[in-house]
Amino acid sequence: MKTDYSRALPEEWKAMSKVFTALGDEHRQRILLLFEPGERLNVGQIAEASTLARSTVSHHLRILREANVLQSEKIAKEVWFWIHHDYLEEVFGNVLDYVHESKP
Repeated sequence: MKTDYSRALPEEWKAMSKVFTALGDEHRQRILLLFEPGERLNVGQIAEASTLARSTVSHHLRILREANVLQSEKIAKEVWFWIHHDYLEEVFGNVLDYVHESKP
């Protein structure tokens, strides 16, 4: 067993914590599952497919964007969202690397 519990988290694990926190909510998981491969969705489209109010959807999208789970771009008056695949692959890759390294 490693005995230095107070050691600071590695930098790559700090990002992981934000992603897991963002994905720890069932509504945010459902939002993520709405996206087809390569698809971009706006708040209105997501709210239509959801049981949540548009303002609540916007709140969840902000959390997902701040955790880099989603990326966004404002075009005219509409904000479009899409899954940040490269970032998620990196974060989950760090988790898998640790799991593989810690195997007996």
